[in-house]
Amino acid sequence: MRVHVVSDVHGNAEDLARAGEGADALICLGDLVLFLDYADHSRGIFPDLFGAENAGRLVELRTARRFDEARDLGRRLWAGLDIDRDTAIEAAVRRQYAALFAAFPTPTYATYGNVDIPRMWPEFARPGTTVLDGERIELGGLVVGFVGGGLRTPMRTPYEISDEEYAAKVEALGDVDVLCTHIPPDVPELTYDTVARRFERGSRALLDAIRRTRPRYALFGHVHQPLARRMRIGSTECVNVGHFASTGRPFALEW
Repeated sequence: MRVHVVSDVHGNAEDLARAGEGADALICLGDLVLFLDYADHSRGIFPDLFGAENAGRLVELRTARRFDEARDLGRRLWAGLDIDRDTAIEAAVRRQYAALFAAFPTPTYATYGNVDIPRMWPEFARPGTTVLDGERIELGGLVVGFVGGGLRTPMRTPYEISDEEYAAKVEALGDVDVLCTHIPPDVPELTYDTVARRFERGSRALLDAIRRTRPRYALFGHVHQPLARRMRIGSTECVNVGHFASTGRPFALEW
């Protein structure tokens, strides 16, 4: 069995269309939407509406963790539009989702990232794409569990949930052979982004589940430039599958 795994697609539909080549299945760990590209300020929903200069300013404020100022900038810019903020974002997300879901090969098994909007996925998921969150499947003789979304942060991205709700989804999986999530377990080497120079939120519940149930693999994304891309926790191989938006290459898993 050969499975390709991607995460943090952020609008890269072109490479996504080729991500399943040579594999029996594709797994996607979320963050399909591109709201703002921190490396290229001309790409994403925000610069499409407000220009690269304003996008660069927003990135500067967020990177400096000046979140209140970033929100004030956003409010001023949105107030100057002739269209309601939610309406504008939803229309842009729908355009991205239409292209991205059309690029998924068959079969694809997908869960949400923290920037995704789960309520919109049923509209775009075609036959051959299975959406899973707090659920498990059998794939090639192994049990694969999926938990989507992220934990609450000052960034206030669309699919952030409480620690308790996230932990309940992890607990609902039980014992699995492959644990697929968007965010990593709460380990410093796996949560620190070396370019952003900050710790992203990892899950303590994931870490506890890995130690307790000892899956063969724990696969995740979310941290674009991690201090460590893979490490062992007990007998479990923990792997950040990579920032697909920039690499265009899936992680390959065989068993």
